[in-house]
Amino acid sequence: MFSYFIPTAKGLAPLLEVELKDLGIENTKQIAGGVSFDGSLEQGYQVCLWSRFASRVLLKLSEFKVIDPMDLYLGCSNIPWESHFDVDKTFSIDFSGSNDEIRNTQFGALKIKDAIVDRFRKKFDQRPNVEKRDADIRFNGRLFKDKASIYLDLSGSPLHLRGYRTIAGEAPLRETLAAGIIKRSGWKGEALLDPMCGSGTLVIEAAMMSLNIAPGTLRDKFGFEQWKKHDAETWRTLKTSAQVYSKRAVNDCDARFYASDLSKDMISIARQNAQRAGVAELIEFSVQDAKKVMPPEELTTGMVISNPPYGERLGGFSDTITLYTELGHHFKDAFAGWNLSMFAMDTELLSCLGMRAGRSYKFFNGPIECVLKNYRISPKRNVEAIADVAATTKAPKKAEVVYKESTEDNPWGTISAAQEFPMAEESESELVFKEVKQIKPAIYAEDFANRLLKNMKRLDKWAKREGIQCYRLYDADLPEYNVAIDRYNEYLIIQEYRAPKEIDAQKVRRRFLDIVSTTRYLLDLTDDQLIIKVRERQKGRQQYEKLDSKKQRLVVQEGPAKIIVNLQDYLDTGLFLDHRPTRLRLGKMAAGKDFLNLFCYTATASVHAALGGAKSTTSVDMSNTYLNWGQENFLENGIKGKHEFIQQDCIKWLQHAHEMYDLIFIDPPTFSNSKRMSDVFDVQDDHVALLTAASERVNSQGEIIFSNNKRGFKLDIEAIKALGFYVKDISKASIPEDFKGNDKIHQCWLLTKRD
Repeated sequence: MFSYFIPTAKGLAPLLEVELKDLGIENTKQIAGGVSFDGSLEQGYQVCLWSRFASRVLLKLSEFKVIDPMDLYLGCSNIPWESHFDVDKTFSIDFSGSNDEIRNTQFGALKIKDAIVDRFRKKFDQRPNVEKRDADIRFNGRLFKDKASIYLDLSGSPLHLRGYRTIAGEAPLRETLAAGIIKRSGWKGEALLDPMCGSGTLVIEAAMMSLNIAPGTLRDKFGFEQWKKHDAETWRTLKTSAQVYSKRAVNDCDARFYASDLSKDMISIARQNAQRAGVAELIEFSVQDAKKVMPPEELTTGMVISNPPYGERLGGFSDTITLYTELGHHFKDAFAGWNLSMFAMDTELLSCLGMRAGRSYKFFNGPIECVLKNYRISPKRNVEAIADVAATTKAPKKAEVVYKESTEDNPWGTISAAQEFPMAEESESELVFKEVKQIKPAIYAEDFANRLLKNMKRLDKWAKREGIQCYRLYDADLPEYNVAIDRYNEYLIIQEYRAPKEIDAQKVRRRFLDIVSTTRYLLDLTDDQLIIKVRERQKGRQQYEKLDSKKQRLVVQEGPAKIIVNLQDYLDTGLFLDHRPTRLRLGKMAAGKDFLNLFCYTATASVHAALGGAKSTTSVDMSNTYLNWGQENFLENGIKGKHEFIQQDCIKWLQHAHEMYDLIFIDPPTFSNSKRMSDVFDVQDDHVALLTAASERVNSQGEIIFSNNKRGFKLDIEAIKALGFYVKDISKASIPEDFKGNDKIHQCWLLTKRD
């Protein structure tokens, strides 16, 4: 009899213990990290061969008390290593755990290695070599408090490496975790479909379960094969029996499996994996969009199981929310009457499915906590039966029958069917109508919804009247819903302000999902009309940093100007909405004047000045990208004439410029330490020097509009007056209607040069 420890991933230990008992192993016990038992060598081999949930199979060689490193060394020195492997074999040590004296796993492994090597040297005057990756035999040391346990690793490489998956694709599930998901899904052998199969791990593991294929039969080698006490005959008998059984099972199996993925390459990989696993004949693979996958025509029920991609695998949080929401709608419509099991890294994302879960289970994918939720998709209601009842009429009328499932997990509802039937005025028919019609869905973020509706009612009419297509609908009006929502024609951008660290991350995510779902519902947005970004507290020109490369170009109208915006690629879009009144004002002021735009960004103020009749415009910025964007804005508006774009540090350019201007617009960053600037710029400390340099470029009676968005900024009025300017604070007039709730969004002054 031997003592065994079978480690497994967090969340799989209960399944592993049941599996071991099914193999006839008794006296099992769940302990931290896995399951232990006492059994024969044959039973250890059985676990290597048959376990779907075990990470490794560790056979205990010794156990002793450890207070300090010398105890670990001496305890390992007493183990007869030469009886387990020969000196010409390579070995490796895995070590885990710590105590007050041994705090480093590498140090613990080193002490065991030293004990092994020194023992061989004393006995044979030779030492075996250490090979970390592909050793002939592996050992495992585990330290808990003052007790060390030393094991022989019978499995060798981890048991999740079944042998059928040579290429896994991006962010694959381990086979052991996939088996756990299948088991916890409640699948009982009915038809199984994975609409986002990737390399096919989930559906392949399910097919192997249905055929009772021992996963160990697919592996090339095990750690015990180089062990001196290995019983080759017992192993050969066990493996041959398992192989014969699985071949017979393939012919007798009537289970049906379906797997699809949007990627043709992944389907090719999945097919190859299934072929190596011996289950390719049972799985029907196809290249399809998960949002369009339909159940086989001959099936009325079955199991949908999937691990959808997440976050960076999709391109961003917005895309992830969109995918989960779309999947929820599609599954409820196309797979009514089926069971659904979804595995995700974020339990909040599963709420986007809009369905109430039955059972849920916590798993760990490596160090990442994940969740599996099981759902029962309600069968479609019998529309024909309702029509028959409604048709028993003497005085018919038309009425729409609409199903809207509105539950706690489905706040925005989904239409299952919509038809017109002749309705009787008799009470029986009316009761049927009222039973199935539920127009108004419940909304989680009711306060937020009310505020957004109020803002829409006020601002939409105003924007239409003013000829404005881009404006702010909501700006953290309610502290608990800390986002900004901007409309760009038919598109909406939700910018999530980063919450303080002391706020619970789960609560923040929950509220944000509420905001997204509520906004999507209230504005009836299509999938591509909602864009989500996260806005950190800005430093300098951080707003210019690139986020993506989708190049979603959109032309919007702002008064007389056409402005090109990019909704996806940058945190800001190319148009600062709060400066709209200032740009319109500059357009009226610029007629017949030479106009200078410093820190011009995408030169939208220059566009307004040119359209307003400016004699010339000069736009200066460090970024060539944004200057090119500004030139495209000029082309979009058909602007011709004397218009110059200069790529240079504005402060440095002012020091060497000789041209004079009648009107200057200056909207500098709050702070900048760009490598292309000669010095660090801080608007509070440096604004006097900046305006001093600008004053030398403005004609008598010329004007400067100076603005910035630094909170608490104080203009040095006396210093500015000393430069020969009249100073007028126009901040209040420069705040647009859609920013009235945030009058500190920026400050703005009109400086007029005295004679």
